[in-house]
Amino acid sequence: MKLLITGARGMVGKNLIENPELSRYEILQPSRVELDLSSREQVESYLEKQRPDFVVHAAGRVGGIQANIKNPVAFLVENVDINRNLIGSCYKLGIKKLINLGTSCMYPRNAENPLKESMILQGELEPTNEGYAIAKVMAQRLCQYIMKEDSTFQFKTMIPCNLYGRFDHFDPQNSHLIPAVVRKVDDAKKTGATEVEIWGDGEARREFMYAGDLAECIAMGIKNFDSLPVLMNVGLGIDYSVNEYYKAVAEVIGYRGGFTHDLTKPVGMKRKLVSTEVAQQWGWKSKTSLHQGIEKTYAYYLSLPQ
Repeated sequence: MKLLITGARGMVGKNLIENPELSRYEILQPSRVELDLSSREQVESYLEKQRPDFVVHAAGRVGGIQANIKNPVAFLVENVDINRNLIGSCYKLGIKKLINLGTSCMYPRNAENPLKESMILQGELEPTNEGYAIAKVMAQRLCQYIMKEDSTFQFKTMIPCNLYGRFDHFDPQNSHLIPAVVRKVDDAKKTGATEVEIWGDGEARREFMYAGDLAECIAMGIKNFDSLPVLMNVGLGIDYSVNEYYKAVAEVIGYRGGFTHDLTKPVGMKRKLVSTEVAQQWGWKSKTSLHQGIEKTYAYYLSLPQ
């Protein structure tokens, strides 16, 4: 089987390609130079030439809360274009198997936790990443509408919780919570700083899953595609406070200093925990503990040019 992975150079894509289950497939992993997903013409030309049997759509512009607040237009427009071009072109050219990756940002900001798949579009989105969320909701609905128009197409969506792990980005301007904390705490340890600053009071709760676990779920979904639910959360089913993440990273790194809180900074949603009921009924559950995941992520960070 010929498998196309968009976003193969990103964290999810690289973790997926590392998964041994994918060794049975012929994998297409074009770079942005080879395939510009913002160009409908390039996407159609590439798909016509390569004719993949299966597509995993993991590409998109991503970033943490700072990046989303600073660049809302880009996060909306670029992701809408990428999703529309890729999914629409697969439909036009008759490529009938696709796994689309969503995000837990798709859920309403005030929805009751844990977040169930049926809650999408049932309330107002979180303003700090609304553009990105709208683009992801659009992609999920486009997949749904295509299947409604023609049931021979199977365009299914997985909604991962927040992710971290090997191949993550550690730049404070663009990184998500855990890689940002890893860098901050490691810098503090190296410089002998006695305190590390936390945005807000640290009581907001987040669910972060090791990216290798998502890769395992996607690999299982490819292998067992017929039984894969059309819409399914992929997460831990448990969450931790921001303060607990800082504490766990400090324990792994061996940082002995303290923490301060900047109550003037934005913190996003108070809580964002996805329901894993559908995934567990399908037969999948995350395996990597928080400390195991942080240890692997920190080892990767130390391997990077400093």
